[in-house]
Amino acid sequence: MRWMRAAGRALLVAAVVLAGYAGFGVRADAGAGAAAGARGPLTLVTAGDLTHYLSPLLDDWNEGHPGERVTLVELPDSADETRAQMISELRSGNNRFDVLNIDVAWTSEFAAAGWISPLRRDRFPLDSFLRPVVDTATFDGRLYAVPYVTNAGLLYYRKDILDEEGEEPPRTWAELVRQARTIAPKHGLDGYAGQFLPYEGLTVNVTEAVHSAGGSILRDDGARVTVDSDAAGAGLRFLADGVRDGWISRDALGYKEEESRQAFQDGRLLFLRNWPYVYADASAEGSKVAGRFGAVPLPGPDGPGTSVLGGSNLAVSSRARHPASAADLISYLTSERVQRRVLTEGSLPPVRAALYEDPGLIRAYPYLPTLRQSVLSAAPRPKSPRYDQVSLAVQAVAQDLMALRQTPEQAVARLARELGTISRER
Repeated sequence: MRWMRAAGRALLVAAVVLAGYAGFGVRADAGAGAAAGARGPLTLVTAGDLTHYLSPLLDDWNEGHPGERVTLVELPDSADETRAQMISELRSGNNRFDVLNIDVAWTSEFAAAGWISPLRRDRFPLDSFLRPVVDTATFDGRLYAVPYVTNAGLLYYRKDILDEEGEEPPRTWAELVRQARTIAPKHGLDGYAGQFLPYEGLTVNVTEAVHSAGGSILRDDGARVTVDSDAAGAGLRFLADGVRDGWISRDALGYKEEESRQAFQDGRLLFLRNWPYVYADASAEGSKVAGRFGAVPLPGPDGPGTSVLGGSNLAVSSRARHPASAADLISYLTSERVQRRVLTEGSLPPVRAALYEDPGLIRAYPYLPTLRQSVLSAAPRPKSPRYDQVSLAVQAVAQDLMALRQTPEQAVARLARELGTISRER
């Protein structure tokens, strides 16, 4: 998720009049977007394509659809800036963007604000996707997007060092803590790092800890606050104790995805929580840990933990100029053939379930079975039309918690109060 992270301010829900495009699988806004016609050229907007795989995919589409050519608009790599620029265009009523590649956490907000159109479920082969990813594309019981890329957190570990110590990778928090506290210092390493700088990555790490402990943050699409529980407190305590006891270094409080990846790749960490893209980078020539690390599901209190479900969804703007072409482009990008290329050329986890059982792909990407297991047991971030405010509240509380300015009990109570206020403002 290094290229899709949410921030900013929530916006008032806009009223939208929807007209049916039953034959095309998308019901478009009845205003300017629909008036321009069902088929024609398109603009796809996305965050920066770091691996440069997307242009060739669109070149193939353009060759076969000369009357429906797609122009790619790449916004900044920072998801915060991407979200802000998308919202600025959408609020203006501009029909510049037809298809939006949005972080899975933005679906509820964009749907509630009327910026994206609902889609017909029978238009897309949702049964062929990994089961949990479809939930990220829904809001209020309706499909508003189609899963495109998924993601789940993995625990990377120094296999060479654990082998030398006669240890297996940790399956529980207790095993992780013991190894991070006792083995890492013997080898001059920091014990454990995630993404602990106050940004969307911190929200992800906190949500994973809370869910792994059996708790939750919000339910009912943001209408009910559930974070005020012993389980949520246990998840926050796991992170705070790591800083207090030193197996999470103070340096890690400034890490985002790339800083934490670099620390692991440079041989400075025993354990790292990060996304699957790290596997290819850490295996590349020049990496100090190439051939010396492994990846397993995130641990929890008593066994495997719960990752946050990351990734992105493709949505049709409610002001799309050519909604039928937009729906067809989404079908193309989520087809099994193109999803294979998303993995092999983009190094991004696909949403098609069959690809995770392909022997050839497993030989090339040994982490696929582990990633499949993590995705199938993953949980989405809290769904809310005001997700940006929810995330900012989680970040602010977690920052004080991990700076040891608040106890886990104080953090839980404060977060419950702040989320209650956000929920009442819906």
